[in-house]
Amino acid sequence: MVSKESRSYRVQALVVRHREYGEADRILTLYTLEKGKVQAIAKGVRKLKSRKAGHLEPFTQVALQLAKGRNLELVTQAETIRNFANIKENLKLTAQAAYVLELLDRFTYEEGENRFLYNLVLETLSRLDGGISPGLVLHYYEVHLMDILGFKPQLQECVVSGAEIQPEDQYFSAKLGGVVCPRSLSGDPSAWPISMNALKYLRFFQRSPWPQVKNRSISENIDLELSKLIEKYLTYLLEYELKTPGFLDSVS
Repeated sequence: MVSKESRSYRVQALVVRHREYGEADRILTLYTLEKGKVQAIAKGVRKLKSRKAGHLEPFTQVALQLAKGRNLELVTQAETIRNFANIKENLKLTAQAAYVLELLDRFTYEEGENRFLYNLVLETLSRLDGGISPGLVLHYYEVHLMDILGFKPQLQECVVSGAEIQPEDQYFSAKLGGVVCPRSLSGDPSAWPISMNALKYLRFFQRSPWPQVKNRSISENIDLELSKLIEKYLTYLLEYELKTPGFLDSVS
């Protein structure tokens, strides 16, 4: 017989999204520090008198008590750790945070803990909420997300010839996973152009800890170039068109 204690456990979690279920319930997608991605149901959370409702909104870091269920975990207690109020009060920040969580959701499965990924997402939301340049915050997140998930692109050498990249405009191959020099473009004629300045930023994000990045500036042109290129690369990896970049464009 399974004891009550072993069926109930505590987690620290980020609320990724939710959907309505039945007359008063919600099904939550959570990313937890201890167990990675988890699906849970919050019973009666849509009732006016529910004490859990305000703790279970997207873009919220929460402490939860969960009980093991047959198909879904059951939320029995919820307490907000951080609600990222600035994100929720600013439409553009909301769109940017939604993009962060969409990438987390699309690239992960219920496959156990990944504390590096949890901390990266939490730190990214904290930086957006704290007013740091969104261009720096989002591109740093994208680059390190790819690294953690095993999609780290090769940016130092041509992925076709192996030659060291020269200080000139290059190409980026999603299929080959990195930079293609102009002399090797036949290796992937569909590779996308990337300016040397944009490539320098990608390399900088890839090799640098956050304290070295946070005080840098990024021009609007480079920010836009990186946004379009990385979105195309992530879409290629997912084989799925992301929803939030369009929302972010309309808000911007």
